[in-house]
Amino acid sequence: MAEIIQEEKGKKGGKRRAKKHGTHIDMTPMVDLMCLLITFFMLTTAFSKAKVMVITMPEKDNKDQPKDQPQISAIRTLNIILSEGNKVYYYIGMADPKKPPLPMLVKTDFSKDGIRKVLLDKNRDLFTKIADYRDKRVTGKIVVADTTLDSEIKKMKRDDKKGPIVLIKADEKAKYKDIVNIIDEMAICNIASYAIVDLNPVEKDMLKTAPK
Repeated sequence: MAEIIQEEKGKKGGKRRAKKHGTHIDMTPMVDLMCLLITFFMLTTAFSKAKVMVITMPEKDNKDQPKDQPQISAIRTLNIILSEGNKVYYYIGMADPKKPPLPMLVKTDFSKDGIRKVLLDKNRDLFTKIADYRDKRVTGKIVVADTTLDSEIKKMKRDDKKGPIVLIKADEKAKYKDIVNIIDEMAICNIASYAIVDLNPVEKDMLKTAPK
């Protein structure tokens, strides 16, 4: 604590002169307070884990693998194409010039009534199943640990045979932000199977005539 300057009384009727003392501040309470603050922040700070975005990439072709690999169902396949200007296109099935006619590109966006609505409509069964399971845990109907919850949801996705298989494709003019946004939509809509692949020549030609 800072010392107070005391005034010295002079003789009766005389002037009072201040008694001068050297300035001194006691830092002991500050040290104690600092130790308390350090302890407080150590006990209350949440140590957050590094955020990691999981991106599923297709496996490279291996000549040693058997040729009779499982084929992707065209009915379940949903192709999402990202282009310049935050444009989002999609089509269902496969674009094979040997099997005309080619599918039509449908233009949409990242709004709740855009690509998210398309994904939810295609993945409604699995999305509802996972949402119901989470609601039962929140309301206390079932009591499971976080690790059990995660493993159970992964099992639901692994066993799903009706949901869409989403192929995400982007041209050279698409922004990285759009790729991040579409992967976020995969998590929001509980899409079980999705991968980032390259545009094929047919799809590049389809983009040229797509609605702007």
